[in-house]
Amino acid sequence: MGSEGPKAITIHVTGFKEFLGVSENPTEKIANGLKSYVEKRGLPSGLCLGSCSVLDTAGEGAKSKLYEVLESSVVSVDKNNNGTVVWLHLGVNSGATKFAIERQAVNEAHFRCPDELGWQPQRLPIVVEDGGISKAKETSCSTESIFQLLKKKGFEVVQSDDAGRFVCNYV
Repeated sequence: MGSEGPKAITIHVTGFKEFLGVSENPTEKIANGLKSYVEKRGLPSGLCLGSCSVLDTAGEGAKSKLYEVLESSVVSVDKNNNGTVVWLHLGVNSGATKFAIERQAVNEAHFRCPDELGWQPQRLPIVVEDGGISKAKETSCSTESIFQLLKKKGFEVVQSDDAGRFVCNYV
């Protein structure tokens, strides 16, 4: 007892397909290439790469795939009892000049233009059971540590409390 050592941390990654005329979404390239990159380069001890999924850039249209991906990781953790699960969602802000480390997401779907399936919600709750559009979820990850590490490595990075009003950011 007590000699099992630290439990593994499994990281699941999601990215997006094309959007708003951007046919080659950088997050799709990252998610699709990450497994082979990790196979070549490896990960630090205690970390393992779980799923790498690419989602449609569509609010309601992407929910079923997103829930499927989330459910498969929960089943895997329950079955293997293998420790902590981290979800890394890669989003794109075409107007951004720096990487943004998001501290929270808001329960509001509000699209300035239609998504890839033509849906354009305006101030709607994403998860109705969670309450109104002012409800926020904060990450349990240490965004300050991630921010400092990336900054130390020379990346242009900021911390943010506004992940955008997209379904995938809140769910």
